[in-house]
Amino acid sequence: MKANQSWRDHAEGEESSPFLPRTARDLPEGRHEFHKERLMAHIQQESQRDRSVRSVTPARSRTRGFRLARPALALPVTALAVAGAVVAGTALVNGGGGHPGSIATGPVLTTAVGATTTKGLPQLLHQASTAAAREAHPAVKPGQYVYIESMTANTFVRTVDDKSSLAGYALHRRQIWQSADGTKGWLIDPSVNKDSKGETLSLSDERGNTPKAGVGHPSYDYLARLTTDPGKLLKLIYKETEGQGNTPDQQAFTTIGDLLTESYPPAELYSALFKAAMKIPGVVMVNDARDALGRPGVAVARQDETSGEREEWIFDNKTHVFLGDRTVQVKKVVEYGVVVKPGTIRYTSAITRRTIVDGMEQVPAQNS
Repeated sequence: MKANQSWRDHAEGEESSPFLPRTARDLPEGRHEFHKERLMAHIQQESQRDRSVRSVTPARSRTRGFRLARPALALPVTALAVAGAVVAGTALVNGGGGHPGSIATGPVLTTAVGATTTKGLPQLLHQASTAAAREAHPAVKPGQYVYIESMTANTFVRTVDDKSSLAGYALHRRQIWQSADGTKGWLIDPSVNKDSKGETLSLSDERGNTPKAGVGHPSYDYLARLTTDPGKLLKLIYKETEGQGNTPDQQAFTTIGDLLTESYPPAELYSALFKAAMKIPGVVMVNDARDALGRPGVAVARQDETSGEREEWIFDNKTHVFLGDRTVQVKKVVEYGVVVKPGTIRYTSAITRRTIVDGMEQVPAQNS
């Protein structure tokens, strides 16, 4: 779902973001007010039940089809809430430390901040592109669904009784189903779903219209029509994400990363995405990285200088197959009065299944 990152203020050499969450990236035009109204109604309902609750925030939000990968709404004081999402680095504010989801909070994940280099980067991206082109990506037929399963964990700021601290959601399974045309979907993620059975992603906009697919909210049908020319593809990504993120280059890198993780690009497009990434300034390589399952690999990365976060796409050292992604804080920042130190893992994921199924909520056999 991996939205914009213009959400921190600079103060005395450090960044602080008390009331300025990131602006939107993945949502189609016209959906911001719709979701804002839904969020405010939800907050009012929660406040009536428990006067100690000031706002409720699902933590990181990702949508491919409906994966809101980074924070998706810009709302003052309250944090961010959008269907089908968990957003790293936003604030969960309530009197009891609870959450709409069923997963408990746990320790914050950390890692050593790996050194970066550009040496070997073109070769790595070429190898990743070749590996992607070899993967079997059968076409998704009408009535079928893309099924993506991953293991994820994330970090956020939690405020309990006016005391804020970093907290994390433990590693947990995330399952998402998306129809070929992008109009239907289902999400099971205990860090965001109130109901253990999950929730629908088959949502229309505030006018009752089906959201139009794009690079920030793609359907399989949309991806199947995209150009596989790396230069033209990158140009399209820059155009569709204009005005989003802290910089055009960072937003382009983030958008490609989101497409890699929770969408189902046809094999030629999947390969072209890596070639397009070669053309983005500031892209580097991290020789030592691990996905959410601890699988070692090498990462293609880019640091957002404004947020101090580094997004990393992790590949197997030998096969160069894409394993997952993570976001690591590499520069000290202050959020909601809480210091976030370098090495804090803001979000991490490992892709475990990506296949086609014949029905919503159908789980494929392990050998499929």
